[in-house]
Amino acid sequence: MLTTNNVNKLNVLITRPEKKAQQLALSLQQQGILCVNQPLFDYHPLANANQCKSVLTQVDIVIFVSVAAVEFANKVLSAGNWQYQHIFAVGRATQKALEQLGIKKVHVPRQESSEGLLALPLLNDKLSQQQVTIVRGNGGREHLADTITSRGASVNYLESYQRVWRTLPKDISKQWYEQEINCIVITSNAILTKLAEILAIFDPSSTDTATLHWLNNCTWLVVSTRIAKTAKRLGFKHVFTSSGASDEQICLALTTLSSNN
Repeated sequence: MLTTNNVNKLNVLITRPEKKAQQLALSLQQQGILCVNQPLFDYHPLANANQCKSVLTQVDIVIFVSVAAVEFANKVLSAGNWQYQHIFAVGRATQKALEQLGIKKVHVPRQESSEGLLALPLLNDKLSQQQVTIVRGNGGREHLADTITSRGASVNYLESYQRVWRTLPKDISKQWYEQEINCIVITSNAILTKLAEILAIFDPSSTDTATLHWLNNCTWLVVSTRIAKTAKRLGFKHVFTSSGASDEQICLALTTLSSNN
């Protein structure tokens, strides 16, 4: 049970997958911020060795869109066997995961998003006859691939892992409300949409106290302007955007929110 902290009024719900949630929770606890971990899904491997070899060798550009994409691709075909001219990471956490595998020259955008990647010179120029592999989980936005294709490249996906949603107790929303959760960290649109479903916020005429709390009182910390737009469209009133999805950036944003609370 999470108890109210009279010194620090933020009681944070972390919805990241297990490993990332634990890392972020440790950082927050060191700052005196109380939190509860509740991953909404788990990662499971998806790609096989033949798939990895066909799109991670003899390719011009490889783009990794998450840490999990790096880790699961490496488990099937070790990074030492990848063959490419340029390698990109969507953000600093993904860059760090690649560097831990011995890959030092990684292109990473200042704006940690598909839009940030597309603004980088090597992806913003004409990409005629370039072979590009995007490594990700199952499903997701097509914007990155569509734009790169429109610039002349040939694009393949490697879906190195899949998300398997957890089955949570039916009264989990009530539990969180009773635990006085007043801030929720969201790192993807998929997590946001799933959580909105769990919290049952889709009935605009609802008078349920917990539902109104999530909509009107709870602080939602998201990691991109795109997710922020979705959150506001869903009706959440207090939406704030961190400068990225790394633990450091999320922790800094929460520390700032806490000091202003």
